[in-house]
Amino acid sequence: MTYSTSRPITLAFEHVSVRFGGLLALNDVSFEVAEQEIVGLIGPNGAGKTTAFNVACGFQRPTSGTVSFPELGKRGLHPAQLAKVGVARTLQGVGLFNHLSVLENVMAGAQSRPGGGLWSSVMGLPGGLRHERVLRDEAMGQLERLGVATFAEALPGGIPYGIAKKVSIARALMTRPTLLMLDEPASGLDEQELDAFIQLIIELRSTMSVLLVEHNMDFVMQVVNQLVVLNFGQVIARGTPSEISHNPDVLAAYLGLDE
Repeated sequence: MTYSTSRPITLAFEHVSVRFGGLLALNDVSFEVAEQEIVGLIGPNGAGKTTAFNVACGFQRPTSGTVSFPELGKRGLHPAQLAKVGVARTLQGVGLFNHLSVLENVMAGAQSRPGGGLWSSVMGLPGGLRHERVLRDEAMGQLERLGVATFAEALPGGIPYGIAKKVSIARALMTRPTLLMLDEPASGLDEQELDAFIQLIIELRSTMSVLLVEHNMDFVMQVVNQLVVLNFGQVIARGTPSEISHNPDVLAAYLGLDE
């Protein structure tokens, strides 16, 4: 059974294929992410998940097909354009600026917002210092939301990996996205952190759409509305977690089982 929704579509893949020389990394891939929906992109190693994610983020151009943001009336965006139209992503690694404190890293996430960023305060422009205080308070609020405010003054090199992952998400949230793309968000989190993070992701759904690539199936099954399963570059199943967990093609390809 294919998952369907009547909500407006935030992100749409339409017959996307990506070829690297003789390798067909994605083959006629189509799926959507709807407004206020969490979609998980899963599959075995080499299935094409990272390639699909990179296409969604504009890092990889499709050989054929289109990627669009229907609510925005945009398609074929480059990475530098994403945040300006309300699309944020995290990297599989944390990607923090090592010379900035945790708080400054999160504040930097506002740089791409219209009228946002730190340049007005850096250049001493009128209202710059007040604007910086507002950003600092907002950034601290995001750190508190993720339970890592005590690390605000630390440098990224001196904090645990799981904490750094949360900081990178806090920075992405500073862009005030309508679509948040998360690459392996659960990696590096212990069981207690994971439980709290599950609640956060579910909470985010009330204000944005989420597309995530993740290997932790316990995590995925608890947070997503829809799963898109890739294998050898093709979509082999789409549906709710309940539907996917009983899909024989998924059991054979992803779990290594055969019913």
